[in-house]
Amino acid sequence: MDPGIIRKLDEVVVNRIAAGEIIQRPANALKEMIENSLDAKATSIQITVKAGGLRSLQIQDNGTGIRREDLEIVCERFTTSKLQSFDDLSSISTYGFRGEALASISHVAHLTIVTKTKKEKCGFKACYEDGKLKGDIKPIAGNQGTQITVDELFYNVPMRKQALKTPNEEFQRISDVVSKYAVHNPQASFILKKFGETASIRTQVKSTVAHNISTIYGSAIGKALIPVDMQDDVLQLTVEGYVTNVNFSLKKGISLMFINHRAVECSALKKAIDAIYALYLPKGNAPFVYLALELNPQNVDVNVHPTKHEVHFLHEEEIVEKVKLLVERALLGGNAARSYTQALLPGVSQPLNSTKANESMVGGDEKARLDYKFVRTSHSEQKLDKFFNISGNTGDITVKQEPQEEKVLEPKLTQPSPSRKKKILKRETRLHSIHTLRQQVESDGDENLRKIFRELTYVGTIDREQVLIQYDTKMYLSKTQPLAEELFYQLLLFNFGNFERLTFTEPLDLARLVQVGLADPKSGYTEEDGPVDELTQAIVEKLVSKAPVLREYYNLSIREDGYLESLPKLLDNYIPSIVFLPMYIIRLATDVEWDEEQECFRTFSRETAHFFSRIALTKPEKEYRWELEHVLYPAVRNYLIPPKEFTKNGCLLQLASLPELYRVFERC
Repeated sequence: MDPGIIRKLDEVVVNRIAAGEIIQRPANALKEMIENSLDAKATSIQITVKAGGLRSLQIQDNGTGIRREDLEIVCERFTTSKLQSFDDLSSISTYGFRGEALASISHVAHLTIVTKTKKEKCGFKACYEDGKLKGDIKPIAGNQGTQITVDELFYNVPMRKQALKTPNEEFQRISDVVSKYAVHNPQASFILKKFGETASIRTQVKSTVAHNISTIYGSAIGKALIPVDMQDDVLQLTVEGYVTNVNFSLKKGISLMFINHRAVECSALKKAIDAIYALYLPKGNAPFVYLALELNPQNVDVNVHPTKHEVHFLHEEEIVEKVKLLVERALLGGNAARSYTQALLPGVSQPLNSTKANESMVGGDEKARLDYKFVRTSHSEQKLDKFFNISGNTGDITVKQEPQEEKVLEPKLTQPSPSRKKKILKRETRLHSIHTLRQQVESDGDENLRKIFRELTYVGTIDREQVLIQYDTKMYLSKTQPLAEELFYQLLLFNFGNFERLTFTEPLDLARLVQVGLADPKSGYTEEDGPVDELTQAIVEKLVSKAPVLREYYNLSIREDGYLESLPKLLDNYIPSIVFLPMYIIRLATDVEWDEEQECFRTFSRETAHFFSRIALTKPEKEYRWELEHVLYPAVRNYLIPPKEFTKNGCLLQLASLPELYRVFERC
């Protein structure tokens, strides 16, 4: 076999490869632009995001701006005002220095710059594509500073775009970047918002690090902060930061590390700090840590990673050990106020966890912590079921079924095992009707309820319709069916066109299903509606005619001969109750508005969500309890946008509040 011929890559290919190393997702592009704004001495930075930064990502600052004569080459590779010779790398003090950020963005997006310097009488607007100026530079009115707009990121790299997460997840990554730089740069004001919405992050100019931590990450963290600082002349090291005290913990730790003002990852330092907290915090919990290290620039190599999220520095082991001792002393100093709790279970004479640190988010201030603020929220502790002799048997629950119904519903639904599942690239729909329905869901969401459900702790199952959940110091009774119905409705909208299938082991005859459904008194069928056979045939014909739409968008497969082969899979490890399938089939034909696109998708999603949310009495108790705790409510926590009507319809009822109970019994 002859050796391959080595050829020089086309310049466009080279530049796109280089761009992919630096701009991996919208958050990377934003990080580079924020650093440029800070290098330009900006004191006000406003970021506006559309569709997680994929459709549009805009940053506006009040920095020094870009000179008119520099706009022609500003998006070419290796053009920078911060570095002149290689030796300058040893003393670099700015964020950027290679001149690749804007060039990389322009190779994978449509880039527009509007800028004005202090000396120029007007601003200038320029557009860029593949590192080159596109069209003329136009004079434009504007304030001092720079506005950069990145539209249609990865429009020419579809595989990169498909590999990204959902817009909401990408926005969370963007929010994480903004949060870090806002905390570390309290002298500047940061504003982050989605297009057309209010700001999700807003900090004030000339603020403080501690105030910004409390504003962005919550007052609970703000109250638990312990300042740390040190200076070592031998190692030429300065450390400043905040860590949380031992009375505070998170299920997922938050770590903000800066070395010479760069947000970086330092695994050795993180492991050392985690090892210290492991002595104090319950297993599986972690602290909030913000550390800013300043080293002699000559001891730091910042040019080791394209995105600059890693740096190498001299004397790493000694520096890590110094920081470890610093944090350890801070925790020991704040340990005098540490509290412990005891828990007694029914029938247990000895206290459990008598030496275990309290897990509630309580600040490390000098005020005495009140007993009613000690909250159990760990999922590893005992659940409600432990207090009762609950087995997996169904007990005396029995369900009568007609013989023909049992025969029709013999086939079971199966879902592909993980080993046989193919990875499906999520496709985003362009249908205006679906986007409108999604916007309706988002605009109708209640932020207070969303916070409750997002941070809920599952306490226990009462029955098939009700469970107990905890949020902070409050206990709630949650009604499962309306909650699950809204969850499935939203999953049908936001995963539109991307469903896997639940396949019947044997296809079901639609005609027989319809006849079983019409025989049910709840169907509302009377002889005045016409003969059963004619009505059955009309329903089957209606659904067969809509089969292509159902198969394409929902993976609900109906054969031409009137047999049902599969249903859409809405959640992993969740299979709907087939007992309600006959009525669902009838309602698809009679209650879905097939003639108008948006109403069709809305009513179909509502009917399907209603079917999926119903838990039949035929399900074994152990099975439905497991589904509620490990499938449905985790999905509610992760995906549900609770509508405002949930505050009025009794879906969520507060049963108890620990502070209120404490006031009742405090005199006992």
